[in-house]
Amino acid sequence: MRPVLGRGKTLEKHNLELKQKWDDEYLKWICGFANSSGGRLEIGRKDKTGEVIGVANPKKLMEDLPNKIRSATGVIPAIDLLESDGKPYIVITVKPYTFPVSCQGKYYIRSGGTNQELSGIALDEFMLRVLGKTWDGVPVPYVKYDDFDGDAFRAFRRKAIESGRLTAKYLEITNDMLLRNLRLTDDKFLTKAALLLFHQDPENWVPGAYVKIGFFENASDLLYQDEIHGPLITMADRVEDLVYLKYFKGIISYEGLQRIETYPVPRIAFREAVLNAIVHRDYSTGNPIHIHIYPDRVLIYNDGRLPENWTEADLMSLHSSVPHNPLVAGVFFRSGQIEAWGRGILKIREACQHWGKPEPFYRIRPTEVMIGFHAGAGTEKKTVRPPGRNPVPQPGKEITEDLTVLAVPSNIMSLMRSDPKITAKAIAKEIGLARHKVQAHILDLKKAGFVERVGAAKGGSWVVK
Repeated sequence: MRPVLGRGKTLEKHNLELKQKWDDEYLKWICGFANSSGGRLEIGRKDKTGEVIGVANPKKLMEDLPNKIRSATGVIPAIDLLESDGKPYIVITVKPYTFPVSCQGKYYIRSGGTNQELSGIALDEFMLRVLGKTWDGVPVPYVKYDDFDGDAFRAFRRKAIESGRLTAKYLEITNDMLLRNLRLTDDKFLTKAALLLFHQDPENWVPGAYVKIGFFENASDLLYQDEIHGPLITMADRVEDLVYLKYFKGIISYEGLQRIETYPVPRIAFREAVLNAIVHRDYSTGNPIHIHIYPDRVLIYNDGRLPENWTEADLMSLHSSVPHNPLVAGVFFRSGQIEAWGRGILKIREACQHWGKPEPFYRIRPTEVMIGFHAGAGTEKKTVRPPGRNPVPQPGKEITEDLTVLAVPSNIMSLMRSDPKITAKAIAKEIGLARHKVQAHILDLKKAGFVERVGAAKGGSWVVK
């Protein structure tokens, strides 16, 4: 083989490893390259500077390495003997393989500039990915269509039509045909994505597929908590409604008959963060999404990891969409709840900027992503002009109301929007207020023109304007 002169210095990266001498341990590196996007292992170079220092017995290595590598991994790489300034070094070039490659019975992949052994859930997902499948595309046998949640299908149809992603004519099909059209079936079986999105109890097959919310006075004192269970397609709505109804204290101000609400975290930003957690979560871990709400911050914890070879900087910059659960993401896209352009982080930042809130902060761990919002809920006060029975300020005099008081009308109207037939008694029970006080607030809202009762006292419904 004709010697080739090396060119300058090359430092290690995800597809390049530099080693001063050969060690059989590096068979794992070759396996990792084959299971990832390929790469080069260069023997006889310093790993920090790339300086060529040469190898001893290069001819013997050139004879031994092909058989050694093939015997341990089944990989047949290109092995070249090169030279720089009279010093020989060996370059082993490995192409990516289309099937899983093991090294003496164990599997490895490249992650950044490191080689990692796969086991457990990570190994399962790797096997599925190499075979052209994803975790949410795994078929689940013996599931009955009758157990699916009719409300979830209706919600999907409504959202898809309202967003313009699908037409009403397209959706005039049975639910089982809809699942097929959404690619949520595998031959005769439904997939895990179908169960997560539309089944009334997906946790029968996917433990931990729910959202846990808690209000903490400090890092150790939990005051109260809730859990949101059921189909994923409506989960973001239910989480948002509960948090903004029960956990956040909104500041309500009035300009004439226009009602203005200000919350610790902008709704658009919070909803986008929840949607990101639901769509990109690693459901194989069995851990729910956790939302920790403190007086001064909101933290959303989600089991998951960045795409291969991504850094936190890649996540924060403009990037293409690489969903961990592509089937789940596809249905959320068709329902109009997310985009398919990888703009989730940007939308959250823009919403915070628009409402004058601090930008969110992140913590990225190997198997967990956390997004945090600065809040300060429960401490802010705002000058308002409440409607109806509340006092009207005299000229030159302002009224400040505690957030808890001001949140009551907002909570009542939120409940009326969710259930137009809800009674004053049910509202009182939901928000923990005496019935006569709820009725007084409703009277104020009616006088101010914010709500209207349609139909009889019994059997009628509320219209929130």
